[in-house]
Amino acid sequence: MNPHELHQLADDIKRWGRELGFAEIGITDTDLSHAEKDHQKWLEKGFHGEMDYMAKHGTKRTRPAELVPSTVRVISARLDYLPPKTKDSWQVIYHGDQAFISRYALGRDYHKVVRNKLQKLCEHIQQATQNVEYRAFTDSAPVLEVALAEKAGLGWRGKHTLLINKNHGSWFFLGEIYTSLPLPIDRPATNHCGSCTACIDVCPTKAITAPYEVDARRCISYLTIELKTSIPIEFRPLIGNRVYGCDDCQLVCPWNKFAEITQEDDFHVRHGLDDISLIECFSWSEETFKQKMAGSAIYRIGYQQWLRNIAIGLGNAPSSPSIIQALNSRKENTSDLVREHIEWALAQHASTSHTTQD
Repeated sequence: MNPHELHQLADDIKRWGRELGFAEIGITDTDLSHAEKDHQKWLEKGFHGEMDYMAKHGTKRTRPAELVPSTVRVISARLDYLPPKTKDSWQVIYHGDQAFISRYALGRDYHKVVRNKLQKLCEHIQQATQNVEYRAFTDSAPVLEVALAEKAGLGWRGKHTLLINKNHGSWFFLGEIYTSLPLPIDRPATNHCGSCTACIDVCPTKAITAPYEVDARRCISYLTIELKTSIPIEFRPLIGNRVYGCDDCQLVCPWNKFAEITQEDDFHVRHGLDDISLIECFSWSEETFKQKMAGSAIYRIGYQQWLRNIAIGLGNAPSSPSIIQALNSRKENTSDLVREHIEWALAQHASTSHTTQD
């Protein structure tokens, strides 16, 4: 294809993307040399914790052509996910009896939704060209998606390391198409965090150790989702009632006053998860958990990890007979992992009781 045809195709790809529901499409080359240095330093510090997959692929994560040979361009897409008519996040967080679930996980699993849209976009491209190679990704392969999206002009990497768009905030998912098409590239986004440190200051566990650097081992999203073993005791009181992920750094970001409500019905709240009690969540049987969480990103952590997280939330909740009863009801017939966190939670309430009596 000649340059004029490639420019026209790039315009068409962006139009097709919007028609498929994407909020924005950007295109960039594959040079991530600067990001590669930062990523390597992050790994050397051990900030990835038990996420071994962050290191095992070597430079495939930072060199797209090593992951998919013949790749010369990356088409980056973003899709808004903030659901409408949700219970105010801070009200849930401050109501210790409630279970706070990260806003991205209130609806259906984004992996399938974003990937299906990317695949349809690939089909459009395939129909318009010949002998094109492509592969779509949605948080499912060694891809440095924030760095690519920043280069593609979709936003800048905020101090909390998430992508921020000047006109749309940060409540969106990212997806990528690696392609052999030498499409014209877009201008990279510029940083507009300025002197703001709101995200750093609000982080409950001080996981943002420096601007643009997160120690995942301290991050509540990592602790409640990625970590499969016991949650370190020092972080348990700081987690509060955040039982799946944490949105604090996004909730305080001033750019999110421009955030867009999603147009995707799949991301709307399911099963009242935006305003649900810890006790109710803890009462679910494994069958109920699987039924309610089918098609949800939460399903991936499994029932035992779900109970582990809820136990911590109950341990941090205002003490009451109903909470003590809920914890005791599961103390015997459960896994060692869950029992450990239940015993910790009960000890928290025993300590509170003694303090009150004193």
